[in-house]
Amino acid sequence: MNRLVEIRSQELFCRERAALDSERRVFWLAQAEEWEQRALDEIAYHFRECNLAGVELTAA
Repeated sequence: MNRLVEIRSQELFCRERAALDSERRVFWLAQAEEWEQRALDEIAYHFRECNLAGVELTAA
C-alpha cells in the first residue's frame, strides 16, 4: 500500500498547486484527477489480488 500513499501524495500536491497557481488551476486540477484515478485503480488492483489469493487458499 506504499504505492497508494505515493499516489495520494501526488494528488494532494497537484491540488495544492491548483489552489496557489490561479493561472494554471485547470491544469493542476486535471493532474489531480489523473492521480485520483490512479489511486482508485491501485485500490481495485489490491482487492483483486487479495480476492485471488483467498480463492487460491480455499481451493488448495
